[in-house]
Amino acid sequence: MPVPYIPGLRLALAAILSTAAVAQAAQVFPSKVIRMVVPLAPGGTGDTLARTVGEEMGRILGTNIVIDNRMGAGGLIGTQTVATAAPDGYTLINVSPSHVINPALHTRKTYDPVKDFEAVIHIANTYQIIVAHPSLPAKNLKELIALAKASPGKLSYGSAGTGSATHLNMELFKQMAGVDIVHVPYKGSTPSRIDTVAGQIQLSMDGLLPVLPFIKDGRLRPLGLTSSKRSQAAPDIPTIGESVPGYATDTWYGILAPAKTPKAIIATLHGAAAKAMNTPATAARLKQLGTDPVGGTSEQFGKLLASEAKLWAKVVKVSGAKVN
Repeated sequence: MPVPYIPGLRLALAAILSTAAVAQAAQVFPSKVIRMVVPLAPGGTGDTLARTVGEEMGRILGTNIVIDNRMGAGGLIGTQTVATAAPDGYTLINVSPSHVINPALHTRKTYDPVKDFEAVIHIANTYQIIVAHPSLPAKNLKELIALAKASPGKLSYGSAGTGSATHLNMELFKQMAGVDIVHVPYKGSTPSRIDTVAGQIQLSMDGLLPVLPFIKDGRLRPLGLTSSKRSQAAPDIPTIGESVPGYATDTWYGILAPAKTPKAIIATLHGAAAKAMNTPATAARLKQLGTDPVGGTSEQFGKLLASEAKLWAKVVKVSGAKVN
């Protein structure tokens, strides 16, 4: 007996079959190697965190997680690769604040840092810090603010480059403290650090761990951490928020997947990452790196991304920083 024609039946059947295929794929996940893109150069904090957590995640999942360093255009190349990848859980990305800064910074459309991705887990927070050459007549942040207000545009600070987290963290400080300090962009934190140690510039915004040796031997003076709390690695260094109420920007790292990755796969990835972070070897390595492990739920990390995207879009707009 012939089946009667019913409008929309083929589309309905196709949708059912597609849903069933996705569910089946989620049940057998993972069945092959997973690629984790790091839109940064090898050897940095983000790269080290991805390798540390990724290796243990792979062991837990019963597969290999291969790190793929995709540098270029301030992280845009690697991030756009993942934004357009198949949402099957086999392509992930390890992100930092540049993930939400880049779309606000570029004049052309890039990607949506929230809508184009699914949050997996918030791995850890690290620290950035304002440091000064010892010749600067400011022993603490309040004295720096007073000095900058007395001589607007006379002081200068170095960053890792226009649009970098070090640049925008300092711009947010300038906005909230009401000071005018000239930005000197470098091609990376290392040359900025070298010039600050040499006294070529008075100030720089940098990572805490790389500057700690210079702080300890007196070649740099610590003024304030950008984070919401003091670092266990240097508990005597105050936060910027202790002098500028309301200032707090944690330098975070976490894992994302392409948008529309099935919830079952996200749950599997999150569970493996959370378990990996709590293994003794991984936890010890994260502590050694001077990070504060976070974890939490995928939903919590997604909310952080959304709030950070709004914050940095505003900072970029006020600062006037743009990249073509």
